[in-house]
Amino acid sequence: MKNHLTYKLTINALGIAMVAIATMFLQFPIPLGYAHLGNCFILLFAIFFDPSTGLITAGIGSALADLLTGYTLWVIPTLIIKSLMGYLIGKIASQDTNKSLKSKYVFLASIVGIIEMIAGYTIAGAILEQSIPAGVAQIPGLSIEGLVGIVLFYGLYGILLNAKIKRLIHN
Repeated sequence: MKNHLTYKLTINALGIAMVAIATMFLQFPIPLGYAHLGNCFILLFAIFFDPSTGLITAGIGSALADLLTGYTLWVIPTLIIKSLMGYLIGKIASQDTNKSLKSKYVFLASIVGIIEMIAGYTIAGAILEQSIPAGVAQIPGLSIEGLVGIVLFYGLYGILLNAKIKRLIHN
């Protein structure tokens, strides 16, 4: 890349926007919040790029969606939970430089990221509501959200890999 900083800034801005839009576009009510499609794009950006891109796009994009849709109480917890999620996904996936559709590291990164998200929101919900049952009540909805995010990610990831996008991104 001619200007690495400009490239990185552009990718992060695109990722933030895509995560925020996907999170805000379809929201399905669950206890204490909503399920959404944003995790698909968190997975894409964290796996295609690197841990820092995962951290920035996941944290800021998700927190921005909470802010813009009226879930202001959740902005800070979301920033922390989703930033860590994006970083973990990027860090684990970076162990495999090939990152094929069948990569065990891509799969492991997806699972670990979703588990961290579920655990983070369960703990945050229990703290914010001062009720462990309230935090635990989110688990089924968050689990479905995570599973849908992984399935959509793999579909989109396969399409992008077949389109040779990966080669363009890493040059």
